[in-house]
Amino acid sequence: MAHLSPEDAALLDWRRRKDEHFSSGRGPVPPEALADFRGLSYYPPDPAWRFRAELEPPPPGSPPELELETSTGEPRFMALAGQLTFSLPQGPASLLAFADLGDEAPGQLFIPFRDATSGGETYGAGRYVEAPVTRGEDGVWAHVDFNRAYHPLCLFSERWSCPLPPAANTLPVAVRAGERL
Repeated sequence: MAHLSPEDAALLDWRRRKDEHFSSGRGPVPPEALADFRGLSYYPPDPAWRFRAELEPPPPGSPPELELETSTGEPRFMALAGQLTFSLPQGPASLLAFADLGDEAPGQLFIPFRDATSGGETYGAGRYVEAPVTRGEDGVWAHVDFNRAYHPLCLFSERWSCPLPPAANTLPVAVRAGERL
């Protein structure tokens, strides 16, 4: 058996626990689909999709909250934490990062995104990734691991209201990491 990095071992354990939760009937899988549910589909772990990205704060005068469209048309308000910029093999990329309203120093960022796999290999409405944040003398950094990208719950049922990625969060590349269809 190949040696797993600590990151990959933790990722595979997270995926296993998520699949167990979803198959238990406590997750978003509708009861009528549980008998056929065999777990989620994932891309193989790939360390090339892990980044440390600096969080640039919103420009002065930015609104304290933004309304994100949702799958059901209900408004969802979130705080714009800032913009993450990082390098992909194809060049620089950036994504807007969000936090819960009122969270002045979030420990984790919410990043809804679309990419070139959306609507084909992955859910058309996009995927999400959550990124832990560290603060230091050199700035505020997010640890973005697209291997942990996941589909919104509205993929499983229309009863869920899911925030949709803003247009600015569309990557022009195929992010073949995380959950897939």
